[in-house]
Amino acid sequence: MGKRGWILLLAGLALLAIACDAEAGAQPGASGRPGASARPAGGITAMAALGDSISNGFASCLAPSPCPRNSWATGDGTKVNSHYKRLFKDDPGLKGGNHNFAAANARADALAGQAVEAVRVSPRYVTVLIGADDACRGRLADMTPADEFRRGVDAALAVLKQRAPDARVLVASIPDINRLWEIGHTNKLAVQAWNFGLCPALLAEPTSNAPDVVARRNAFAERVDAYNEQLAAACRAYGPRCRTDGGAVHRVRFTLDMVAAQDFFHPNAAGQTALASAAWAGSPTW
Repeated sequence: MGKRGWILLLAGLALLAIACDAEAGAQPGASGRPGASARPAGGITAMAALGDSISNGFASCLAPSPCPRNSWATGDGTKVNSHYKRLFKDDPGLKGGNHNFAAANARADALAGQAVEAVRVSPRYVTVLIGADDACRGRLADMTPADEFRRGVDAALAVLKQRAPDARVLVASIPDINRLWEIGHTNKLAVQAWNFGLCPALLAEPTSNAPDVVARRNAFAERVDAYNEQLAAACRAYGPRCRTDGGAVHRVRFTLDMVAAQDFFHPNAAGQTALASAAWAGSPTW
């Protein structure tokens, strides 16, 4: 059996643990977040980020490439007050334990593989932000179906549940990608960048208001909403050691000075800071 086969087998077996444990999880409060439980014994000495190019800080430095030091989750640079830096204040033993497994172009079906890598560092705090690349396909018909997206998320959470059961998991909502079109479609530089084929399901023909183009943008937004619903449901099914951001990341009102000048799409350091603040659910005592 190949590596992918072992990953899927492990994820499938571990899903049984989630199904059995879901009923025992804490019920969401008014915020939609599960209730609290004890702080991890011994503090947090390792954390991991799973997801796509947003979490690996792509284009947040000068070059159009990953820049993990500016990651909203694991960044240790000077420009972003990341979750790693916030956690480090309370847990000095976390120093150097910030592990970023997020990858450019990753979709939900890649999460389980990232989770397999992450559990090897015994993380006590794990962030998940996924979905932009499931939506940003060539055509609407190519976008990941919502049920398939959910299976990918469940498979990753199952790996964490089975092999890092003490980890506190934070599942972030997907940013409002349509907001980028709203603020950028009248900007010549943004339009020029997008015309190279970035996220065509949303950003193709960015200056057009033709009915079919408008309908495509609306359908894109609806699919992202569906993904966010599945992310929240998957976290609830995981149990009391998973918490969502309650949609806070999706509510971030991006401006053009919060995205990279290279592509007018990925968050720059200011955008990463906004994501970190929106997603922060406080010290992981849930």
